[in-house]
Amino acid sequence: MKINNIIPKLFTALSKKDYTKIKNILKYFRSADIADKISRQSNKFILQILNSQKSKRKADIFSYLPKDKQLEITKKLNNEEIIKLFVKMNSDDSADVFNMFEPRRRENILRSMAKKVRENIIKLSSYEDGTAGAIMTSNYVVIPDNINVLQALNKIKQTAPDAETIYQIYVLDKNQKLTGTLSLRQIILANPIALIKDLMIKDVIYVTTNSKQEYVTKLISHYDFLAIPVINSEHKLVGIITYDDAMDVVERETTDDFHKSGSVGTLEYNIVRTNLWTLYSKRIFWLILLIFGNLFSGAGISQYEETIYSKIALVFFLPLLIGSGGNAGSQAATLMIRGLGTGEINIKDWAKLMSKELLVSGILGFTMAIVIYPIGYIRGGIEVASSVAISMIIIVIIGSLLGMSLPFFLNRLGFDPAAASAPLVATLCDTLGVVIFFSIATIILNGK
Repeated sequence: MKINNIIPKLFTALSKKDYTKIKNILKYFRSADIADKISRQSNKFILQILNSQKSKRKADIFSYLPKDKQLEITKKLNNEEIIKLFVKMNSDDSADVFNMFEPRRRENILRSMAKKVRENIIKLSSYEDGTAGAIMTSNYVVIPDNINVLQALNKIKQTAPDAETIYQIYVLDKNQKLTGTLSLRQIILANPIALIKDLMIKDVIYVTTNSKQEYVTKLISHYDFLAIPVINSEHKLVGIITYDDAMDVVERETTDDFHKSGSVGTLEYNIVRTNLWTLYSKRIFWLILLIFGNLFSGAGISQYEETIYSKIALVFFLPLLIGSGGNAGSQAATLMIRGLGTGEINIKDWAKLMSKELLVSGILGFTMAIVIYPIGYIRGGIEVASSVAISMIIIVIIGSLLGMSLPFFLNRLGFDPAAASAPLVATLCDTLGVVIFFSIATIILNGK
């Protein structure tokens, strides 16, 4: 059976209240795939499917649902049902759901929780958004440094069922401070009587609870970690961040950057689930702002009415020229924003990159000028052709340098470089392009 065909079968089984058949249908598929398919259905349908599963399977499927669906589903559950769900979920996932609740409901749920679960939820939900603490999990495997390999394996077997990952083992000293790490492979291949403190890697790469999430993802990517430990101010291990959670951060940051580059605010949910008002409100500010930016282009054109009247063919090339400048600027801005975002580029590279971009944009502009010159000659003679060709070179150079400079300056001032969005760069290039083109045309036409 293919997963694309399960929804009609699930509806049929639900209509007959055949929950055994529902279990049999779903047992062949991964929780993430099931969540993806049922998330497009009604909340009632989703809840019926979840309730047909055993508690652990139910929690797994629920954790993969979109955040807005999770919140809607929990509104249908009482506090006792939510607590049962939290107990079976990974701790970081349950903390994320908990943070979406209203304050009063949080208090009611906390009062009904077992002490250990309550303390864990409070700890994980207390960290500021954007920090390592906000995405870490407390489901991991630790062993003391004074035991041997055989004892360590027994310890791992006891704690593995509740751990999010067991491939990386963390070693604590007698004061419960992180002192080393080693992989499951190392333990399995080691001499059974060898001491853990003699095998472990003592130079542990870690982050703190206040470390920025972007920094965490860079470390995990750079070292190819499956997980990275998180410590507090006392150097005690308080959690780990797994590779999949780090990749969720990367996806979210990349999506935010794309939204900003298009002058669209951050969307809490995906575009399919976002309501009309939110889509409108996230876009209207920049669009209105850019209207006023484009007014400068119109004002620029009005200053050169005599030049336009004397050679009306110039108007034919105006959209082409300002469009080329905007495109070149947007390309440069995109390259720079991505480079700054991945850490490949830093402030000290600015002068080198600007000189390189000056050369590249000059070659690009010259090539584009060669292409457009014959068309300019046909439409308006040598004066128009020369005006268009020279303007093309200058506009492309200035547009490229502008597109490359804006992200740098914003980054230097502490702002997100993605705010140097393509529409903003294009609008600035439009205004400058109008002035450059008609200024050059005026000089050439008056000097003929």
